[in-house]
Amino acid sequence: MIILDGKATRDAHTDKLKKDIENIGFSPTLAIIQVGDNPDSTLYIEQKKKFALKIGATVQHVRFSESVTFDELEDEIKKLNINDSISGIIVQLPLPKHLNREDVISLIDSKKDVDGLTDENQKLLTESRPRFIPATARGILSLLDFYNIDIEGKNIVVLGRSRLVGSPTALALLHRGGKVSVCHSKTTNTREITKGADIVVVAIGKPEFIDASYIKKGAVVVDVGINTVLGPLDDEIPQRKVVGDVLFFEVAKVAGALSPVPGGVGPMTVLSLFENLLDASKTA
Repeated sequence: MIILDGKATRDAHTDKLKKDIENIGFSPTLAIIQVGDNPDSTLYIEQKKKFALKIGATVQHVRFSESVTFDELEDEIKKLNINDSISGIIVQLPLPKHLNREDVISLIDSKKDVDGLTDENQKLLTESRPRFIPATARGILSLLDFYNIDIEGKNIVVLGRSRLVGSPTALALLHRGGKVSVCHSKTTNTREITKGADIVVVAIGKPEFIDASYIKKGAVVVDVGINTVLGPLDDEIPQRKVVGDVLFFEVAKVAGALSPVPGGVGPMTVLSLFENLLDASKTA
């Protein structure tokens, strides 16, 4: 079985991205808006800052308290939209409950929406003329390409239909010639559908939910899930660990290729975000 190593794939792409940034003659700047002090969000932002430093990009971290109002966010995003030194803008999710995610994201200038989540950019993706492929979807394509896994003509099942991951991933794979089906919580025969798939992309947010019974022998499995669960006791204190949506060691017995969590899609998402930032900087 092949391990789809996102760290190795990211590292193989990093030098080219760094050289491409050098060639444009300036350091593209990504503005990251964070609301509150969610520790996971802070960790993800720090990872983006480290990667930006490595490739010669810049991150402007804009922080707001948990109680920030929509109007205050709107004022800040409007300033970033017209700031020529900012190439891309993202809102670190999740947001507090009093803020509507879609309403906040819609404030971003679509030409700077390097997450590809505004209505305009989602529409362009649907029409097969994407301005930006959302980072996770782009990362999955790059991971499959790195391991020379053909997409065209393959039976592909995407588990999950979220606006952030499932839907754009299904569209991106469809545009590459895949025969794509999407399963979700209302699908009644998911196991039967996935059993016929050459490639299965899992993005359901349920820790270790997909076991070997869902996967045909030799299939490619891409696990997008990132779930924190309680692990073994350490001095009688349960330790937290990160797992995917796939029961890794069981699925590994039947899959032909499988991405781990952590270390699979996650590193590719960060890489792809900055590839989108580079694309945005060229059209600014």
